[in-house]
Amino acid sequence: MKINLSKCRWVQVACLSLWPVLLCAQSSDLAQNLAECKSGWEGCDRSRLSESESTDVARFEHRRNVANCRNGYDSCDHSKLTEPEAIALAVADHRQNVSNCKNGTSPCDPSRLTQSEAREWSITQQRRNLTDCQDGYDACDRSKLTPPQLRDVDIALRQRNFTDCTNGWTCDRSMLTRWQIAKVNAAEHQGNAQNCKDGWGNCDHSRLSVSEARETAIAERQRNLSACKDGQETCDYSQLTPPEAKMLADTEHKRNYTACLRGRGYCDLSRLTAEETRSIQANGSSSQ
Repeated sequence: MKINLSKCRWVQVACLSLWPVLLCAQSSDLAQNLAECKSGWEGCDRSRLSESESTDVARFEHRRNVANCRNGYDSCDHSKLTEPEAIALAVADHRQNVSNCKNGTSPCDPSRLTQSEAREWSITQQRRNLTDCQDGYDACDRSKLTPPQLRDVDIALRQRNFTDCTNGWTCDRSMLTRWQIAKVNAAEHQGNAQNCKDGWGNCDHSRLSVSEARETAIAERQRNLSACKDGQETCDYSQLTPPEAKMLADTEHKRNYTACLRGRGYCDLSRLTAEETRSIQANGSSSQ
């Protein structure tokens, strides 16, 4: 009998020790359920909510429905809005529709505009179409332009085409006048001469004048000399003049001797003169 009583006491102690853990787990589970209900998730179990929690959840649901209505979501339930909320939503929707119509964005419902708003929208539409036509956009509807606007658009298109041709961009040369063709040809010639002088890829030497060819040759020799001085792979030693070649050889010989003398940098002993070799050997002996 004593054994049974002892066992019962141990069971009671074990239950009491586990009770806080069970309470904590239950509390965490209830908090999770409350969070899911406030977020409107499917895992929400309303039967486990207290009266105050149900009130909070209802308030969250109402706010979420108001937000859905303001954002134009299909989940909006207009019947659940209060009268002030419904009025505020109607005002916001009207303003958004007016803004969309003015800016040419969707959705725009012109039938919901007032007479004055509709007149402003019509004027804005005409201006936007005129701008699209002047800029050469596909949205342009030339049938909506007046004769003076058509003339202005044609002038703008020709001017932009002339600018494109002058800048070397894609253009329609058949739209150019004789004066414009002469200007474009001059710009192309000048651009080609500059490309040749600067060493850029788009260079046609055959189109250079005598003076331009001479300037280009001088610039090319100077670039080649600089490349050779810097040891770049673009250096073409065959293009160097005898004085330039001698100058580079002297500079390289001096660099090689200095490298060998100081023991720093690339050194080729076979390129040293006998006197330089003896000087290096003597310097090495004195250092020891």
